[in-house]
Amino acid sequence: MAFELPDLPYAHDALASKGMSKETLEYHHDIHHKAYVDNGSKLIAGTEWEGKSVEEIVKGTYDKSAVAQSGIFNNASQHWNHTQFWEMMGPGNNAMPGALESRLTEAFGSIDKFKEDFSAAGAGQFGSGWAWLVVDGDGSLKITKTENGVNPLCFGQTALLGCDVWEHSYYIDFRNKRPAYLTNFLDNLVNWENVAARLSAA
Repeated sequence: MAFELPDLPYAHDALASKGMSKETLEYHHDIHHKAYVDNGSKLIAGTEWEGKSVEEIVKGTYDKSAVAQSGIFNNASQHWNHTQFWEMMGPGNNAMPGALESRLTEAFGSIDKFKEDFSAAGAGQFGSGWAWLVVDGDGSLKITKTENGVNPLCFGQTALLGCDVWEHSYYIDFRNKRPAYLTNFLDNLVNWENVAARLSAA
């Protein structure tokens, strides 16, 4: 079964007033994400992974001992990562639900400290990668960072929030100012209702 590019859950210009331009979403979703879908579909054709879910492919092709991951893993994981990323943002008022605020405060001391630690993880990821808020195997909330397309599925974790820190995610709007992009992501772009729903389901 070939991968499918999901539609954005909002218009391409829906996040422009919040710091993510129509041009960024056109390049990021319509070109970059589509390339992962197209390349991944070609790579799994005729293999044992054809017909498997994206989650199964990511977990089944991740090699923790490898310096570089396989083409199938890279494209499948980036397809999964980006599908989550679009859902984790939104054009609404993005107020944080009380239950989520309480859990984050309990885990990190305060919402400001959570944002500080999340931003530090994203800014400190050398080269391309992602910053994540996850539910770990023991049920605790943790902030992690991963290189390239590696994601929480590889470690048995549940992704609650992920921020793409590949340059294609921010360079049009923020040039080389990754920390400013991360601050804007947390303050203006995150759909906290989506994060809260992921936490409830975890």
